[in-house]
Amino acid sequence: MIEVKNLVKRYGDNTAVRGVSFTVEKGRIYGFLGPNGAGKSTTMNIITGCLAATEGEVTVGGYDIYEDPVEAKACIGYLPEQPPLYMDMTPYEYLEFVGRAKGLRGDKLYKAVEAAVTKTGLTAYADRLIKNLSKGYKQRVGIAQAIIGDPEVIILDEPTVGLDPRQIIEIRELIRELGQDHTVILSSHILPEISAVCDYVIIIAKGRIVASDTLENLTRLYEGKNYVDLIARGDEDKIRRIIESIPGADSVELDAGEIGRVHARIAMQKEVDIREDLFFRFADAKVPILSMEFEEVTLEKVFLELTGDHFEPTVSEPEPTEEDVRMTAEEIFAAQAVQNVQKPTDEPAGEPEPAPAPEKAEKPAKPAKNGDDDDYKPLFGGN
Repeated sequence: MIEVKNLVKRYGDNTAVRGVSFTVEKGRIYGFLGPNGAGKSTTMNIITGCLAATEGEVTVGGYDIYEDPVEAKACIGYLPEQPPLYMDMTPYEYLEFVGRAKGLRGDKLYKAVEAAVTKTGLTAYADRLIKNLSKGYKQRVGIAQAIIGDPEVIILDEPTVGLDPRQIIEIRELIRELGQDHTVILSSHILPEISAVCDYVIIIAKGRIVASDTLENLTRLYEGKNYVDLIARGDEDKIRRIIESIPGADSVELDAGEIGRVHARIAMQKEVDIREDLFFRFADAKVPILSMEFEEVTLEKVFLELTGDHFEPTVSEPEPTEEDVRMTAEEIFAAQAVQNVQKPTDEPAGEPEPAPAPEKAEKPAKPAKNGDDDDYKPLFGGN
């Protein structure tokens, strides 16, 4: 459905996305997971054609996002982190406007708007001004505009940010329902959201993909061992000998802290629990245990293992400038040509000036059409 190859995005000397590659198959809910500043939103904006990549390829439904942008975008419904809403419209008026922008007319437009309103639970609020809706219902309007035109892929960037717990539960349930008819990509930094909704996870850190697998497989890769964190008062060598004498203790890391206190981190197989043995062995040796905690591997532990316990991004992920957003593939050539034309005229005479971008030939006039049946080409999510 979507194929991303060696995607790179640079902002000057900073690199926000570093050689990202992954494939999205039809009929799944994908979680695009990563810390803040990891490159999630930049990647989503490139996939949807809202931002030009520095290097790499993106194909959607077999169409290249740069060479065939209209066809590629027709396969996508996109909700950016900030929903693109017109606050002085009602949801119904706004969705009708979006449907027209996607090329829908007449009965098709009416049915698409009704279906989006019903699916997102906006029926009772469809005639209120958007500015008077709660944040949760504004988010529903944003999701509704993404599914207008019945696109094959729906991309949601941080759809539950700023919502209260009840609204989060409602939006997650809505995403699950959308996953029955569409391929969904959910970008988030919230672990419970990904584990509650998605069946496949792509983890990004510092602009690179560090894992890509199902939730079950990711957890299984890292769940072979559990850990016991123990603090005892005594001699470090004596504590090491006690722990190493216990069957099932695979490895131990010791760290001498305050005077007389030793912190031990003990790894053990998942099916083994050595806590009782630890207690009795330390008691027999008259070495007091001050604290003991059991640590089981979870998706959160996997996430921290893959991205680093204390994520400190070496690259900031700046907001795209207006110029970046405008630089879609079909305009890159024209923009470069304009820059070349604007170069100073006092350059060496022997160096030829680059030719400006060729002007598009005028299309022959088409016969007038009745009513709303114009030849507008949809740019996003329209059929």
